[in-house]
Amino acid sequence: MRWADLDLLGHVDNVVYVDYLQEARVDLFRVHAPDSHAEDLAEGVVVVRHAVTYAAPLTFHFRPVSIECWVTEIRGASFTMAYEVFDDTSGERVVHLRATTVLTPYVFGAERPRRIRPEEREVLERFSEVPSAPTRRASPPHSTSHGTRLDEDGHYEVRVRFSDVDVYGHVNNVKYFEYFSESRISLVARLTSEAPEARDLRVVVAQTDVDYKMPILFRPEPYDCWSRITHLGRTSMTIESEICDADRLLSRARVVAVWFDPETQRPAEPPRELRAVLETKSA
Repeated sequence: MRWADLDLLGHVDNVVYVDYLQEARVDLFRVHAPDSHAEDLAEGVVVVRHAVTYAAPLTFHFRPVSIECWVTEIRGASFTMAYEVFDDTSGERVVHLRATTVLTPYVFGAERPRRIRPEEREVLERFSEVPSAPTRRASPPHSTSHGTRLDEDGHYEVRVRFSDVDVYGHVNNVKYFEYFSESRISLVARLTSEAPEARDLRVVVAQTDVDYKMPILFRPEPYDCWSRITHLGRTSMTIESEICDADRLLSRARVVAVWFDPETQRPAEPPRELRAVLETKSA
């Protein structure tokens, strides 16, 4: 989930779920398919129909939500997939959404659908049962691209969505701002959790500078984003972030954030207890 996925009620917006379903479908065929015959099933298809049932609101948290998907029907020129979006972090499986999607392979150059090839049918048949729950990724390393040890509070996993990628196969430059925003929100949320009296304050952005070093590509594994406070002022702080792929620096950002009182609509000093926490975390 991303902060930008939420509606005015603080729930994941109903439209965003369709993005989640697409991500799960592309991941299934690009990552978990037994051979390369599934490549066209991931990207060379068009959606004929969506049927979505919203079971329970999904609110934002920093843990990933799980999606299971499988094939329910295979026809001559189309196939149907089913999905279940759920959260089981509390030990109880809570289903937020159930959906089905009818898809057809498509020849985009000729603007026409085509029949499912025998080798593709074989792949689809292997996914005709409900999969087991996905395994969780191991904890990421605790270093930046420059080898600097960082606190776990400053770590955020950047998961690229298929819709983030432009026609060149690279993550669009606008999406970098969203990634850095998510990392900053994660950092601030963790720090303010140690100072409950700061919950009535908000953080607004006064300045953002982003340097693009290397393209970020679509892949199932997340990238690592590390953020840290490099300067702490009276009502503001500077947060620097790096998106890395192991030891490779992909992008760097510098953000000036201002503590903000929504009642007075003015900058505000953070509470003394929060400032003490921020001082221990600043470089």
